[in-house]
Amino acid sequence: MTTLKAERRDMAVKAKKLRREGYVTGSVFGRELKESLPIRFSKKDADRLMKTSGKGSRIMLEVDGQQYNVLIKEIDFDALKRQINEIDFQALVQNEMVNSVAEILLLNHDKVQEGVLEQHLEEISYRALPASLVEKIEIDVGGMHVGDAIHVKDLAIAADKNVHLLTDPEEIVVSVAAVHNVDLGETETGEEAGEAAEAQS
Repeated sequence: MTTLKAERRDMAVKAKKLRREGYVTGSVFGRELKESLPIRFSKKDADRLMKTSGKGSRIMLEVDGQQYNVLIKEIDFDALKRQINEIDFQALVQNEMVNSVAEILLLNHDKVQEGVLEQHLEEISYRALPASLVEKIEIDVGGMHVGDAIHVKDLAIAADKNVHLLTDPEEIVVSVAAVHNVDLGETETGEEAGEAAEAQS
């Protein structure tokens, strides 16, 4: 399991100042914690973490020597500056169910020879015990054709008795649509052209 080292954050120091100094801020919350624990960790460690983990991932968080089994709950990413501002973690309790998400990864999408592949969902929301958490769902779309669609109910996670889906099972995850070639010269019919001319007069 991935381990991230952090330290308790001094709340008297503003987050902007910490970011300028190369830190990412965050917090840890959970039923067994009396109050939310503010933390900070290096930007380099945060970037390294994001290469293998993401929202919904389970990791070991070490804060000033004390270890917490946590779930990555929220990631505040600044797209303009291309940097992580904050990551929030939920401390897991062995027999307590938790809400989480599983990231959807499409495999062999380059093998779809006809039609346009459309991904409708980026993640699946669900509820489960810590031992049954699902981080990623891989879907092989290489054999899909025009008109094909994969629903949430078709995925292995939907058949897992230890997982309670929060996303509608009928939702489409990925589909293949036909390519429509439109002749721009014929987009306006004679009737529509007449109506447009009348509207301008």
